[in-house]
Amino acid sequence: MKLRVPFSGSGRGRLPVTDKGFTLPEILIVMTVFLFVVGGIISANLFGLRMFQITETKLNVAQWSRETIETITGEIHACNSLSILTVDTNGNFTGLLDGETQQGNALQIYPTANTNNYIIYFVNPSDQTFRRTTDQTGTALILADSVTNTLPFSAQDFSGNVLTNSQNNQVIHLTLEFHQPARFMQGADYYKLETSVTRRALQ
Repeated sequence: MKLRVPFSGSGRGRLPVTDKGFTLPEILIVMTVFLFVVGGIISANLFGLRMFQITETKLNVAQWSRETIETITGEIHACNSLSILTVDTNGNFTGLLDGETQQGNALQIYPTANTNNYIIYFVNPSDQTFRRTTDQTGTALILADSVTNTLPFSAQDFSGNVLTNSQNNQVIHLTLEFHQPARFMQGADYYKLETSVTRRALQ
């Protein structure tokens, strides 16, 4: 701000008069500082949003993993029998014969001795989704997507060797690999879920 003091012709009555307004350099400096402040605030908010999205995704994956593993483990522990299957892109399930390597993209669980009552977990090769269905119509449920491995289920012995025939004391090994592509403000990521479980009541 500038202060201008005019003089009257007689040399009397000098009154200070302020010059209202800013000069051009002052306006430019204020605008520059303001833009820096606004830019810093926006950058901080975007960084916080990105960190929140990354954390939320990882927490959701961890929660889903715990819930899914608990469900599958409980159903296998208590089941009467189970078997490894393969499913094609048309949704047709095929059982594995003795002599074949016991690996497939589906697992059929029989909770009771009634073979008309079953649960199937499988990876749909047409859209790479991990699903659960039962013998009841309309119970198909998508549990996860972006599954990249094609043979998530295998029947193993106690040493971890894949069996070539169905055994009563077989250990079911599940491996699910996920690839999340890059999205807005979030880079690509990879997850792997792995567990082994067997039946409690061996006949």
